[in-house]
Amino acid sequence: MKVDSGLISDSLARVPSRIRKLEEEGYDGAITAETSHDPLLPLVLAAEHSTRIELMTSIVVAFARSPMTLASQAHDLNSFSGGRLILGLGSQIKPHITKRFSMPWSSPARRMREFISAMRAIWKCWYDGEPLDFRGDFYTHTLMTPMFTPLDSEHGAPRVVLAAVGPLMSEVAGEVADGIILHAFTTRRYVEQTTIPAITAGLEKSGRSRDDFSICYPGFVVSGETEEAFAESRRAVCKQIAFYGSTPAYRPVLEAHEWGDLQDELNAMSKRGLWDDMGGLITDEILAEFAVVGEPGQVVPHFVERWGGVVDRTTMAVPGVSKEHMDLLRRS
Repeated sequence: MKVDSGLISDSLARVPSRIRKLEEEGYDGAITAETSHDPLLPLVLAAEHSTRIELMTSIVVAFARSPMTLASQAHDLNSFSGGRLILGLGSQIKPHITKRFSMPWSSPARRMREFISAMRAIWKCWYDGEPLDFRGDFYTHTLMTPMFTPLDSEHGAPRVVLAAVGPLMSEVAGEVADGIILHAFTTRRYVEQTTIPAITAGLEKSGRSRDDFSICYPGFVVSGETEEAFAESRRAVCKQIAFYGSTPAYRPVLEAHEWGDLQDELNAMSKRGLWDDMGGLITDEILAEFAVVGEPGQVVPHFVERWGGVVDRTTMAVPGVSKEHMDLLRRS
């Protein structure tokens, strides 16, 4: 299992020292997210100040961009980093796409399949000299001239992984992506009952096997070196689980455990602005399904027991974990 860590993106000035530290400590990948800052810009600095570590977005919002725009940005980053980019995509949810980004929203799984297929058509034009003639329901790309064709094509296309929760998007990942990013808001039961069968169906459509595909899982962790730190970790994770649980799109994960009514309660509280109170609805039973809970020395063995053989890479943040335990995680 590959082990990744977050790359600081709130201050570009801190990226060089952070990426050097992660590479020195032996991490396999450095992750950026599209939250309060752009996820792509920090990776330029990260590429400049590292030589080995993989650079991954988890995630960049696809529907806030066009396939051509993102294909160009991803090409530049992959070329500059020597082929180390992993382009992690996500759809976001309708209110953010339409109200925050002012972009169109419809049929997210079909649109994402077409978005990734369009990027691949663009890259084939650039790297293999194929004529650009992509015509879809959502995107059309039929014009490419030498002036707009990159010449630094020796590293080819970056790997593309797709964040997914529901079965439709998970199947799209299996069909057109190189891997899937499981949402932290998932459980082993949901992955076995819903996610894996959907991925398998997608892989069969594309004529590929599980060996051609990577499963990434960030994972919630509740731990701490003191009772106070443990309690604060538990509070923060419960609040995060409740936040995700309030989203209707994630209801099926709760329903897999017959907790569908909890989604109604959390959603109603979110509409009343009771964000700080929502975590109180997350019981120890619910927490144990969504998070690995234990003292620092217990976290990695518990994680390996639950996810070993299923997950190919993770971004767990575990305070106070020994090098021996991290080596155990990498070997699993």
